[in-house]
Amino acid sequence: MKALRSVTSTSIIGLGLLFASQASANECELKIAATDAMQFDTKELSVPASCKEVTLTLTHSGALPKAAMGHNWVLAKAADMSGVATDGMSAGPDANYVKVDDARVIAHTPLVGGGESTSITFSTAGMNAAEAYQFFCTFPGHWAIMQGSFKIKA
Repeated sequence: MKALRSVTSTSIIGLGLLFASQASANECELKIAATDAMQFDTKELSVPASCKEVTLTLTHSGALPKAAMGHNWVLAKAADMSGVATDGMSAGPDANYVKVDDARVIAHTPLVGGGESTSITFSTAGMNAAEAYQFFCTFPGHWAIMQGSFKIKA
């Protein structure tokens, strides 16, 4: 009987750890949608500081094509947002309106058009809860409206 209790306790602990690791992984996966009305469906995204990597999925829930109403998702320090967006316009659509090798860009997706989606995985190394981060769309004219805060929660 004692051996049975030990096996049962070990099984329960093992299942608990399995579910805990799944919950932790889900906290590091984010989804955001963008529309033909130049809006993200949220103004704030956050992940726990325990996330070493984040996977973000961007979905364009509208119908307009990429050339007319494309959207991307770009992450940078809040202080760098304006410069990244301005330099992105000069980079053009072939570079997804993100300057090539821009050190200020923490992560970015390619452009998507209506009905499309894309995912990226990026490292949170070097990011911290005390810093202000912004996400935004660098398609020309969008970043002033399409933006939100990204937080690392301690």
